[in-house]
Amino acid sequence: MHIHRILINKNQKLLLLITIAILAAGFLLISIFVFYFPLSFIDRGFSEEVQKHTSPVLDTAMKAISWLGYMPNSLIVVMITALMFFLFKYKKEALYLTVTLGSNLVCSVIKIIVNRPRPSPSLVRIVEATRQQSYPSGHMMFYIVFLGFLVLLMCRLLTIPKFIRIGVSSIAILLILAIPYSRIYLGDHWFTDVLGGFFLGSLCLFTISYCYLKNVMVFK
Repeated sequence: MHIHRILINKNQKLLLLITIAILAAGFLLISIFVFYFPLSFIDRGFSEEVQKHTSPVLDTAMKAISWLGYMPNSLIVVMITALMFFLFKYKKEALYLTVTLGSNLVCSVIKIIVNRPRPSPSLVRIVEATRQQSYPSGHMMFYIVFLGFLVLLMCRLLTIPKFIRIGVSSIAILLILAIPYSRIYLGDHWFTDVLGGFFLGSLCLFTISYCYLKNVMVFK
């Protein structure tokens, strides 16, 4: 049995640094825009467009999509997932899955700094009222970081049965794609909230993934 260490060469490191720089710059620009224009026509236009078509069935579906991102749901799901990996001898993966919860702390700090209020009932249809500040979207961040890292693990851990890897990856990707629409539809966030969450979440995901991959061992 041969052991191959995954090494990231100089070109890959350069590409990674460029990607991180772009994500950081994108988040910074969106944050500045939100700080100076907390109620822009762009945000109102997106919310109006998304909320044009509503129904009780769609309300329920959007709530279901957002369910995972609320506390304590997110904490419970992450810990159960990490425990399952730990029990199946994926101890390093279990640790990194737990680390993804750190995105919630990062998000809370940024929310306090920017201090953007949630969309008001006078401007949008509020399906489900939430607390905390609006920017960035904690749901968007959490879905990108936790579910994104879970997809990475499903791609790397070939010892896990293929049908499980495909199933988990498919559900995770669908949730990541659907959560921006869900947050705007429910009236919890503006478009720039989810965009900021995407940039910051991607930045956290790249950082965690790099730390995980640079030491991962593949047995063949």
